[in-house]
Amino acid sequence: MAGRAVDFWLVYLREAHAVDSAWPMATPDGTVMEEPQTLEERAANARHCKTALGLEALPALIDTLDDQADRAYEAWPDRLVLIDPDGKVAWRSGPGPFGFDLPGFRAAIAREVKRLRRDAVEGAADEALAPETPDRDDAAPPADESRAADPDGEA
Repeated sequence: MAGRAVDFWLVYLREAHAVDSAWPMATPDGTVMEEPQTLEERAANARHCKTALGLEALPALIDTLDDQADRAYEAWPDRLVLIDPDGKVAWRSGPGPFGFDLPGFRAAIAREVKRLRRDAVEGAADEALAPETPDRDDAAPPADESRAADPDGEA
C-alpha cells in the first residue's frame, strides 16, 4: 500500500462472540467460533472473520494472545482508529458498531492528511532556505594566503 496517503488495516483482536464467551453468537455465515488458545487459532479466526465479513481486501494484523493492541488502543469490541505516523492515536470512534462515526472518521483522516502535507511543505521550505554548509568530508581546508601552494608540500 506504499504511496498512499492513508493505509487501512484490520486489526483482529479476539472473537467478540465466541461460544465460550459472555456473548456467544454464530458468525454471519453460521459458524460457531471458540476463543483461541494459540496464536495460530487466533489467526484462523481472523481469516474466517475477513471472509465472513467480506473484508478480504484489507491487510490484517493479529493481536497477541495477551491482547496488547486491544489494551493499547482500547479497541474491543471494535473501533475505527486513526494512528498518526508517530504511532499516536489521532482519532478514535466509540465502541462499534453503534459508536462508529464514519463522517467523523473521514474528517479526521482529511485533517491528518492536510497536516502531514503542510508539515512536508514546511520541511521542504526550511530545507530549501537553509544556508548551505559543506559536509566535513567535502570541506576544503582554509586557504593560507601567506604561503604559495606547493604540490610537494615544500615551502
